[in-house]
Amino acid sequence: MSLNMRNLYFIIIAVVVLLFIPLLAMQFTKEVNWDLFDFIAASVLLMGAGLAGVIILMKVRKIEFRFILLFLLLMVLVITLAELAVGIFGSPLTGN
Repeated sequence: MSLNMRNLYFIIIAVVVLLFIPLLAMQFTKEVNWDLFDFIAASVLLMGAGLAGVIILMKVRKIEFRFILLFLLLMVLVITLAELAVGIFGSPLTGN
């Protein structure tokens, strides 16, 4: 199996829809203040996670391993986004 264009289009559409959430929130509140770099960073992370998820689904045959790997991928994505957003670990990436 290979990554077909339908999978790629689905990932791109999902990333665009997810990025519309902060864009819309910026129109209604001052609490969300993203600049171009934030949108680029989020899109790279989401695209990478989407592509990695599709690769996991294509390459891993055992359903138990799929769930474990997809769960770990989701946790890494959430922790990375949380670190970049609010600096929960105080790493140099967040400016702390």
